[in-house]
Amino acid sequence: MFQEEKNIDTLSQKVLELIEKYQSLLTENEMLRQEVIKAKAEAEAKNIQIAKLEKDLIYKGIGSDDLLSKIEAVLGK
Repeated sequence: MFQEEKNIDTLSQKVLELIEKYQSLLTENEMLRQEVIKAKAEAEAKNIQIAKLEKDLIYKGIGSDDLLSKIEAVLGK
């Protein structure tokens, strides 16, 4: 009987540890999901900016060196 109680206590402790780990992983997963959303939004903004610069090149006849430097500035290079 004592051994059964000890086993139940041990199992209860393990279950609590698993629940805590699960909650921790849920939180981490949400943080990573938010980072991915932010990165996608930043990439989309850069793509829009690059497309605008390409249109500027076509319509305004900007030299390729000037456009390249603007694109590199957008990309942070």
